Amino acid sequence: MQRLQAYKYELMPTSEQQRDMRRFAGSCRFVFNKALALQKARYERGEKKLGYAGLCKLLTEWRHSAETAWLADAPTHPLQQTLKDLERAYTNFFARRADFPRFKKKGQSDSFRYPDPKQIKLDQANSRIFLPKLGWLRYRNSREVLGAVKNVTVSQSCGKWFVSIQTEREIEQPIPQGGAVGIDMGITRFATLSDGTFHAPLNSFKRHETALRRAQRAMSRKQKFSSNWKKAKARVQRIHSRIGNARRDYLHKCSTTISQNHAMVCIEDLQVRNMSKSAAGSPEKPGKQVRAKSGLNKSILDQGWFEFRRQLDYKLAWNGGHLIAVPAQNTSRTCPCCGHVSADNRQTQAKFECVACGFEENADVVGAINVLRAGHARLACEVSGAVMPPAAGTRRSDSCRLDAGMSAVGIPRL
Repeated sequence: MQRLQAYKYELMPTSEQQRDMRRFAGSCRFVFNKALALQKARYERGEKKLGYAGLCKLLTEWRHSAETAWLADAPTHPLQQTLKDLERAYTNFFARRADFPRFKKKGQSDSFRYPDPKQIKLDQANSRIFLPKLGWLRYRNSREVLGAVKNVTVSQSCGKWFVSIQTEREIEQPIPQGGAVGIDMGITRFATLSDGTFHAPLNSFKRHETALRRAQRAMSRKQKFSSNWKKAKARVQRIHSRIGNARRDYLHKCSTTISQNHAMVCIEDLQVRNMSKSAAGSPEKPGKQVRAKSGLNKSILDQGWFEFRRQLDYKLAWNGGHLIAVPAQNTSRTCPCCGHVSADNRQTQAKFECVACGFEENADVVGAINVLRAGHARLACEVSGAVMPPAAGTRRSDSCRLDAGMSAVGIPRL
């Protein structure tokens, strides 16, 4: 089994190396914006867009032009990779996977990538790495890099420079540990498992919200672009970085624990963008309970549900497991005992009591059980080649056929 894995470290560059990295990132940003402006102009004239090869020819002209001769100071491969990123952004836009590419702004996502491993030298014993036109850079060696180096990305965040080393290695096909589990995502409980256990929410933004508010207020009172304003801005960026780092660390710990102890994980296919839309409405049709919805949206975005699902996906694949996403409709309103679906089943946010059979349980646990059942159903239909019935709130006739299909492939009834 082939595994691609990235290792990220903080760089400790000299002042000259920092200056060169800022110049290289600026050159990549300039090439991206210039190529994007060219593509937009060609589109407005009704011409076809240039492909990657055509843009590379133009890049050679730009490097030898008197007006942009300073592009020759930057390494060639990172500039070409910038054009590849633009080509990928166009492809994602026309495939309706992303919005139209936007021009890059200085100080936001400054980075550049070295794609040729022959030009990269990694000296782990001395905690340093060699990159073209930068020389040897020291880094904080927190763990060993495993596998052959494929490419290296240098990026800046919150005034610090980082290096991400992507590697490739062959490993034995892992044998998954544990059984199947369903997960119900929430705010009061971040993740509730179908076995009754749950992970409490971290709420990293809420913890730092007061400090962030004060820092932003102090920044707003400074003269824009003054020295004090830049110091205040750096303080705001540090708080945002602390929030993001705490959230990512917590998501990694939760996803690692779940992926190592379960062979199959069923999770709700949540549309976070739709769930966190503003309720303000329009002047003609103003929204209702806008303030309450705004607080709910903030709490939803503070959890990082999509990132949690992304981490579960690749970590389960690394451990030989499987992730199944099922529709979230009625998962917390369906009785796992009798199958009755009703909004009255959920008495409160936490209490579930079936109005048909009287079954009582925590609402999040009920949602996780129904998610697990829907995942079993999807797996059974994929194995048998049948059409997938609704994930939750199925009719009794559908449930009978579903149970028969599950028994045929050896899946026990819950």
